[in-house]
Amino acid sequence: MSPVSSVVLVTGASSGFGALAAHALASAGHTVYASMRDISGRNAERAADVRERAAREGIDLRVVELDVLSQDSADRAVATVLREAGRLDVLVHNAGHMVLGPTEAFTPEEMAAVYDTNVLGTQRVNRAALPHLRAQGHGLLLWVGSSSTRGGTPPYLAPYFAAKAAMDAVAVSYAAELARFGIDTSIVVPGAFTSGTNHFVNAGHPADTGTVAAYQTRYEGLTEQVGRALAAITPEDADVAEVAREIVRVVGLPAGKRPFRTHIDPADDGSEAVSVVADRIREDFYHRIGLDDLLGPRAQA
Repeated sequence: MSPVSSVVLVTGASSGFGALAAHALASAGHTVYASMRDISGRNAERAADVRERAAREGIDLRVVELDVLSQDSADRAVATVLREAGRLDVLVHNAGHMVLGPTEAFTPEEMAAVYDTNVLGTQRVNRAALPHLRAQGHGLLLWVGSSSTRGGTPPYLAPYFAAKAAMDAVAVSYAAELARFGIDTSIVVPGAFTSGTNHFVNAGHPADTGTVAAYQTRYEGLTEQVGRALAAITPEDADVAEVAREIVRVVGLPAGKRPFRTHIDPADDGSEAVSVVADRIREDFYHRIGLDDLLGPRAQA
């Protein structure tokens, strides 16, 4: 069973869900490494803000350099955590990047870059961290997914939605493959929050402006229309911090008692209803093929 106070590494913690979760976890008494790339350059101010807030509030919130696009960077980050804290209990896969625009306008290379960040980034960090988690016989992989994987989805976000769906599939497979090592898996699924994160502000766009212009002749104003529609169906009291609070709750639960999937979706795009069925079918299938023990972590002696 994981210790009550865990050592946690959060990827993509410079802003959004990652920054909120890192602070909330540290405030709950955990030792938290808020990872971000280029902490001596583009993110130097954010890194300094994290350190100052930690000192001011008396919480154990630390900053570590981690670029999920680099295996060397992931290896160094995990090594830093192990050297300083002596162990690693929880890995929060949060790093990601959104792109926005007509699907046709994205080159294959641009789509591959989205996949690289949102999917291969998790693989790099896993390859750095999992040897340690497997050796110690306990741990938690907490994946920050997206309701777009199974809920209603607006157009113009296909590369991002496809990557998040791929990440979800990877998480599901890892859950079974790590169960016999005593490692938990939880997938926290946020819905679309129209405020409180920088997803849309920092979204990338396709370089092929000619194709974008062609779509504008039939879909002019679509992005703004979707934004207004999402805002209209989102309750006024929707709080993006609820995602961070749910992550804290899941981390704090005993090993083996954590939910496989949990949703924070104020707009209710239907993802939860579909996921309940999909996850039940997964469980039924494992029962049918005699792999029941892979549905939860095995306690280590």
